Amino acid sequence: MTVIESSTSLDAGVMKKSSRIQVSRGMKTMIAALVVLFLFCKIFVPDSTSKGAVLGMLPFAAVLAIIALGQTLVIQQGGIDLSVAGSVSLAVVYVTRLPQQHDSQLWKAVLVALGSAVVVGVINGILISRIGINAIVATLGVSSLEYAVIMAISQGSPRRTTNLLNHIAANLTLGIPNSAIFAVLATIMVTLFLKRSVSGRRFEAVGANSHAGFAAGLKVKRHQISAYICAQILYCLAGILLAGILTQPTAYQGDSLVFPSVTVVVLGGTSLLGGRGFPAASAVAALFLQQLNQMVLTLNVPFGVRTLVTAIALLVGIALYTIRWELVRERFSALNSRRSVGAAHV
Repeated sequence: MTVIESSTSLDAGVMKKSSRIQVSRGMKTMIAALVVLFLFCKIFVPDSTSKGAVLGMLPFAAVLAIIALGQTLVIQQGGIDLSVAGSVSLAVVYVTRLPQQHDSQLWKAVLVALGSAVVVGVINGILISRIGINAIVATLGVSSLEYAVIMAISQGSPRRTTNLLNHIAANLTLGIPNSAIFAVLATIMVTLFLKRSVSGRRFEAVGANSHAGFAAGLKVKRHQISAYICAQILYCLAGILLAGILTQPTAYQGDSLVFPSVTVVVLGGTSLLGGRGFPAASAVAALFLQQLNQMVLTLNVPFGVRTLVTAIALLVGIALYTIRWELVRERFSALNSRRSVGAAHV
């Protein structure tokens, strides 16, 4: 075998290995945490793990998981999307106000919502990638514009959703909420795109190092803009499902979803600095956080405590993946050794 053939064979083997979907550290951590949480709830807060409680929790976990998929894509590109609240709320308003409770008009409202999501994604992407505005400032500004549209359409008053949307989003299939099925399918699609497609690997490469990606001939700005567009489409899907689950949602239904969307992405192991993303781990983290909220809600604690629990979960996630624990252990070991030596001299 020649040197060239050997090198080609090695490169092919590396690419084959890298294209496999591997279980990330974040996924292992979140599955373990989820099992521990359910066991804890089963023993100490059994009402939070009853069949009714779980079936009531899963649809909202599914909505958060879908939103987390979009936020994962954005964070992979080193950005952050705080327009979640406005985007979800706008999708809710479109599919509840435009059909006027007529099932036959629902599909038109869905198309309008999707079209609006694409436009918002393009605006976010251009402001951040092309013009260079800070992601926090740009997405907050766009969210404010979305709320202006919401007020123009709904005047801030709720409206019942159509029976068709309620049937699609809130019913069960084989005992599983339809919204959870949508979340699983969305997670599979995003995961396969990122881990098994050439475009997905280029997307991750750009997020890991945009300068190296540009030097390699990759369309850096195109990938960054596409992240915001895909994220908005996922937010739109989440908003549509949320409107069907609640039947009569408010015009500001997405307000409480911004902070959790970032929290579950961090808990899933995706770095806030960009690079490799773990959408499946983000989805599992959404289930974990929603069950955690379910436990706290069952205990009848104030809303402020529930917000504090989410904040603590975010801090734990950041500490878990950013602190180099092996160095901490080495320092503690060295400190203990010095203390032992000092005690021996005494």
